[in-house]
Amino acid sequence: MRYTCPRISGKKRMPAEDPKSRSELTIESILEGKKMEAYVEHRTKEMHSCTMCGAIGYKRKPMKQIGNVWFCIDCMRHLKEVLDTLSQWEAEIQLEREMSKKIDETLGM
Repeated sequence: MRYTCPRISGKKRMPAEDPKSRSELTIESILEGKKMEAYVEHRTKEMHSCTMCGAIGYKRKPMKQIGNVWFCIDCMRHLKEVLDTLSQWEAEIQLEREMSKKIDETLGM
């Protein structure tokens, strides 16, 4: 038997030690899909959706529950950054109010 390269001929060669029919492969694929569905349904209780960004959290994406809502680690980092600069924002707002007040006093409004 002459070997033909699958890239050239466009045909896929089955390994000689494990020749399976197309129907067997289809049945195996369906069974794997059913197993995966059962696993996902079983693990759905452990999965949570981030309230802010909608990301699904499981083992690889840590989530934190605050009250009845869940937040992913990325959103928690953004919130921390905002809260860390909150005093700076408040100082800028206070400065704006003072400047506006002085301008109004100067113009006699």
